Amino acid sequence: MKKNLSTRFFENLKKSSLSFLITFPVIIGVILLIGFIKNFVNIQKLSSFFDGYLLRDTVIGSIFGSIFAGHPSNSYILSEELLENNISLYAVTAFLISWVTVGFVQIPAEISFFGKKFTIMRNLFAVLFSIVIAILVGLTMRVMS
Repeated sequence: MKKNLSTRFFENLKKSSLSFLITFPVIIGVILLIGFIKNFVNIQKLSSFFDGYLLRDTVIGSIFGSIFAGHPSNSYILSEELLENNISLYAVTAFLISWVTVGFVQIPAEISFFGKKFTIMRNLFAVLFSIVIAILVGLTMRVMS
């Protein structure tokens, strides 16, 4: 016998509410950890890790962006600061892309929502593509200028 629409709605609401309550502590932990990391990031110290080599700077930018995940609107302000501190466009682009798409800090929450295999694969591909796209953007800008 088929259940009516309101019965299915309330059953699904109950399941999703329970799922949210289970993952809520993980989400709060991720938010607190991101805030903690952002308070201790120093642009000048960060710029000391970059030495001007295309591939190395791009990989380092991608790694830092993955660790210090954040909101896209903040990434533009931070990227401007990085460019003003003579960090290459390759590194800043990789940082910008991975800042928004990867987020190693958020992995526990993402695993609880999507599963371990999907989360690991998505983050690995996001890191790889942030490097590839940064190199393509940098080369395109070099050709166009």
